[in-house]
Amino acid sequence: MTKQHYNVIIAGAGLSGVGMACHLTMKAPHKSYQIFEGRDAIGGTWDLFRYPGIRSDSDMFTLGYSFRPWTDKQAIADGHTIREYINDTADEYGVRDNIRFNHRIESANWSSEDSRWHVTVKKKGQRKKEVFTCDFFVGCTGYYKYEAGYTPEFPGRENYKGEFIHPQLWPENLDYSNKRIVVIGSGATAVTLIPSLTDKAAHVTMLQRSPSYVASVPKDDIISVQLRKVLPEKVVYRLARARNVALQMGVYNLSKAQPKLMRKLLMKQVEVQVGKDVDMKHFTPRYNPWDERLCAVPNGDLFKALRRGDASVVTDHIDHFTETGIQLKSGEHLEADIIVSATGLDLQLLGNASLSIDNKPVDLGKAIAYRSLMFNDIPNAAMIFGYTNSSWTLKADIGADYICRVLNHMDETGMKQCTPRLHDPNMKTLPFLDFDAGYVQRALARFPKQGIKAPWRVKQNYLFDLIMLRFSKLNDGVLEFSNPTPKAKSLDTKRAEAASASA
Repeated sequence: MTKQHYNVIIAGAGLSGVGMACHLTMKAPHKSYQIFEGRDAIGGTWDLFRYPGIRSDSDMFTLGYSFRPWTDKQAIADGHTIREYINDTADEYGVRDNIRFNHRIESANWSSEDSRWHVTVKKKGQRKKEVFTCDFFVGCTGYYKYEAGYTPEFPGRENYKGEFIHPQLWPENLDYSNKRIVVIGSGATAVTLIPSLTDKAAHVTMLQRSPSYVASVPKDDIISVQLRKVLPEKVVYRLARARNVALQMGVYNLSKAQPKLMRKLLMKQVEVQVGKDVDMKHFTPRYNPWDERLCAVPNGDLFKALRRGDASVVTDHIDHFTETGIQLKSGEHLEADIIVSATGLDLQLLGNASLSIDNKPVDLGKAIAYRSLMFNDIPNAAMIFGYTNSSWTLKADIGADYICRVLNHMDETGMKQCTPRLHDPNMKTLPFLDFDAGYVQRALARFPKQGIKAPWRVKQNYLFDLIMLRFSKLNDGVLEFSNPTPKAKSLDTKRAEAASASA
């Protein structure tokens, strides 16, 4: 077993991990870092998902990095374009040379004996494990399991003779020409898949238990295209980013303040788009806008497919699978050569790596988030977690910037350790994610909590976080900076290290 030390270890080489590395390069260039990526490529979500039509439902002026302008005319970008953008960013900032691919972090143990994280890593295809140490650990693994998505137990599924697919594991070179396809689900994945599959399929049916809110958005940013003719690229990017941040926040805040008005506006635009032949019951959700994420429909592609008759929507409940399709509780039977289960994600944190402090396991489900990044009583660690009501990277950018501020402050003051301390143990807590989506509700017990007041509050508000993370003082009376005296190794620690070394 080998050991090697870095100032910072980053888990994951996706959008967040590459962004974190770039921020270190720009703002803390004296820090050594290493990214451990469990897969064999950069990109995370945007490399994993390969189903037809895969795209972002956030505009790229806010999903893109603050420090690297998005220059394509598409505001709603295809998955392969986003993947190229992340890879190009990694190459421009020299990140690729600091990534160990096919290396999965299995555990991280904080040692008070040397004020370091001891990170156990396993390389794909090998039994031997390696231990690396670092001063600061940053989790950038997103929030869902890459190995498989969430698929409910469908009665009779074993009897179905056709092809059954979860979009997260889309088969390479799947031929769906002239096939009857049923897509189970009504979220962003289903809304993306259905119009894309109509290019070759005989017919595509969206089968949903209940409708989601959908809104047509322009795929190209015409304003930015015109502004590029007279303004520098960086200026155009910043203007578009500011405009779209304001628009996202405005829509979200209006949805929360005036849900009936926003519901009426959303229903009206769908009614105009789908035409008279589509029953509006399929697009009339039971919940208020932004209780779950709003699904974007670029250039109204889903509505166009419905109007053409290439796709249709069925709102019903599944009774059971048959050999040739799905029997619904209403009595209707849907014939299907291919069934796609766009039924959501299976959530996890830190790529399912375990945390411990002096070999005592840490239950993140009982931790309380500090500034949406760190956790009470866990030293020198942070987790990048983006927005649910806006673009992920907005939060990732300012989070990475804050971590760099903390690291530089510790160097300037000669401190080795920073630990959020909760001085009010009786403070009321709330779920980390205030979001009603099924995949979130299923995993709440595995996620940390949030408090009811700053800096323990998770507000899902970019302006609030921008002020809190970029401009507030670091010595806030909660984040404790210290230079603890090394502790002698306990017998348990020595035994644990011996056991790890023999693994």
